Amino acid sequence: MSTKTPSKLVRGYEVVIGLENHVQLSTQSKIFSGASTAFGAAPNTQACPVDLALPGTLPVLNRAAVERAIRFGLAVGAKVAPLSIFARKNYFYPDLPKGYQISQFEIPVVQGGEVSFFVGDEKKTVKLTRAHLEEDAGKSLHEDYHGQSGIDLNRAGTPLLEIVSEPDMRSGAEAAEYAKTLHALVMWLGICDGNMQEGSFRCDVNVSVRKPGQPYGTRREIKNLNSFRYLLQAVDYEVNWQIDQIEDGLPIQQATVLFNPDTGETRAMRSKEDSADYRYFPDPDLPPLVIAPEWVERVKGEMPELPAVMVQRFVEADGLPEYDATMMTQSLATARYYEAAKAAGAAPKLVANWVMGEISKRLNSEGLEITAAPVSAERLAQLIARIADGTISNNSAKQVFDALWAGEGSEVDAIIAAKDLKQSNDTGAIEAILDEVLAANQKSVDEYRAGKDKAFNALVGQVMKASKGKANPA
Repeated sequence: MSTKTPSKLVRGYEVVIGLENHVQLSTQSKIFSGASTAFGAAPNTQACPVDLALPGTLPVLNRAAVERAIRFGLAVGAKVAPLSIFARKNYFYPDLPKGYQISQFEIPVVQGGEVSFFVGDEKKTVKLTRAHLEEDAGKSLHEDYHGQSGIDLNRAGTPLLEIVSEPDMRSGAEAAEYAKTLHALVMWLGICDGNMQEGSFRCDVNVSVRKPGQPYGTRREIKNLNSFRYLLQAVDYEVNWQIDQIEDGLPIQQATVLFNPDTGETRAMRSKEDSADYRYFPDPDLPPLVIAPEWVERVKGEMPELPAVMVQRFVEADGLPEYDATMMTQSLATARYYEAAKAAGAAPKLVANWVMGEISKRLNSEGLEITAAPVSAERLAQLIARIADGTISNNSAKQVFDALWAGEGSEVDAIIAAKDLKQSNDTGAIEAILDEVLAANQKSVDEYRAGKDKAFNALVGQVMKASKGKANPA
């Protein structure tokens, strides 16, 4: 657990948060059967006898699922267990055909590890408890059934990696940034498609509050959050609800709760079970999972360059601040965009500034991924080159960027010419304007001579205005 003193309290209470993330692994078939994992098929068309738990069927472990778990363990610096055990987690629910879920309990495949991320400009590291393999349940359907419920077992047996953090987070903002970082990492590694709407990446958030220095409070688990925005809203509401309960002298009951995005509120769904309630025991149909060192080394050799390694390279080779380097590795697509612009000749720091600034702003406002950005990395490099060689000012560069984004042209130089944005480097013409501005703004001149730097900026602004923005500020 992190020992750092919390930066702020909520109404005098410390917030304690841990996450459990269910990551659907990107295998073609299920974890213990050969049935397809493709999304969107008609109900119950992708459930084979093993998934349906028909008598006499036996599970067979999917090797590809294990390799994805190994890949994740290596990426977070965890121990990949040389031997792990599958167990039966017993509970009864209509969408669980066997009456138990095959999971891992005492000896998981991935043990320990950590994930680092930024909240604002502050770096935070969250320790991981474990990551274990398990099968997904089916899905209960409650709509369009004339008041009845249906069961779709297509999802039953889909391979999951459940990633469990330590209770190291102290705010909804930290929890959301941790989840975003984990989401980006599993997609970077190619072990999950990250589609939250289809349930490929789901968040369960354990929340409790306590007075500083006191033992942990009673936690409540917010289930199945499929949006980072909802995660933040749910945690903030739950924290204030728990504080209200305590302040009113009421106990917090351990419970599983759901978040309603329409009302912004959490509500209790059922009392929360402890691990003993699930009566775990080793699954007699599955032998222990043995992972030889050679297997781990082979998987390691096939992995892409990890974000943490790339951050270090960007810091050491490109001279980026650690924060900038981390932002450039938020996704593999962002890293590739940055490197493509850099390869086209743009200065690394300037590329990072544009990606974190104008490009991120536009992508967020339009709900786009960087792979769909209308301004290519090569065009951005050309734009930066025209700023660097003094052809256009920073202000004019934003106008060129706007035109590129809007599809008003595809060539930087053509847009500069069409919009008459080329700035003047004619020192004679600029000096003439300077003389006029200095003569007309004696008060600002006197203030600058008296040591007021803001007066200098005002004079520069007057020159830019007089030159209609075309004088080179430098």
